[in-house]
This record gives sequence, structure tokens and C-alpha cells, in this order.
Amino acid sequence: MQGVKSLLREIIETVVLTLLIFFLIRTFIQNFRIEGASMEPNLHDGQYLIISKVAYWLHSPQRGDIVVFDFPRDPNRQFIKRIIGLPGESLEIKQGRVFINGQLLEEPYSPNAGTYSWGPVTIGPDEYFVLGDNRPYSSDSHSGWMLPRENIIGKAWISYWPPQYWMVIPHYSFAAKP
Repeated sequence: MQGVKSLLREIIETVVLTLLIFFLIRTFIQNFRIEGASMEPNLHDGQYLIISKVAYWLHSPQRGDIVVFDFPRDPNRQFIKRIIGLPGESLEIKQGRVFINGQLLEEPYSPNAGTYSWGPVTIGPDEYFVLGDNRPYSSDSHSGWMLPRENIIGKAWISYWPPQYWMVIPHYSFAAKP
């Protein structure tokens, strides 16, 4: 009888500890599967990523960050895009070229540029302008919506599947604009 009680206690402790670890990990990270070609040529359909949910606890999202977020027009869907415009900036797209506060944005991650023009618009407080890297085939902010800060789930951190795409997601820094 003592052996059964001991075994039962071990099973309960193991299950509780497993659930605790699972919920703690899910507080800090999340996995995400890319669906579609909107982030080509840098991220690919079917690729799996680890998203850091703590990345923005101490600082704001930055230009060039790839973020996963709840789609503003349907919060039940999650999208992945790159942050292009920050709160308070003026943004315009001319024949696929992005201008921030009147200056051409140099994009070192080599997006598949679109040919459309859009804006100009001033991005609201606590909002971000996001674009897919495959601009002609991406439903993003040029479709008429901004990304509220509260919708951001986290920052793309690591690609872990398939093996040929294993990598830490690159972070780009941008020189301060006058």
C-alpha cells in the first residue's frame, strides 16, 4: 500500500512539475510556423521559428525587427512581418522605395521590392508600419492598416526547422535619421 501511495505521489509531482515548466516556458517563448511566401526571400513557407515574447519587455520594437502579431483585422490570425515605420514617423512608398521622414530607407535584408506607391502618412503613437519582405505578395500595412503595439506577440529569434534554415534571425541596426 505504501508503494502505491509513493508511486501516485511521484506521478502527481511529475505532472505538476511538467505543467509548471511548460507554462513558464510559454510565458517567455512561442513557436511559430510561417504560412505563405510574404517573407521571401528571407523566411520561407513552412519554416518554424522560436519567438521571444520577452524581447520587448524592456525596450520598444525597432525598425528591421521581424515580429509575430495578432492581425488587427482578425485577432484570431497571427501574421509575421518586418517593422519598417516607428510611432510618430512620416512614411511614404514611391515606386516600391520606402521613405522615412523624407529620407530613403536603406534595407540591407534585400526585400523583394514592390512597384506600388503609398502614403504619405504619419504613424500614430503606439503604432507600427509593417511590411513583408516579399512586398508584391504580402498583406501588410500598405493595405491600409497599422499594427498597434498591443498586438505584437514577440520578436522572431531562432529558425529551427527545416534544418537547412537553422539560424539566429539576423538583427539590423539603422543609423539615426536627422
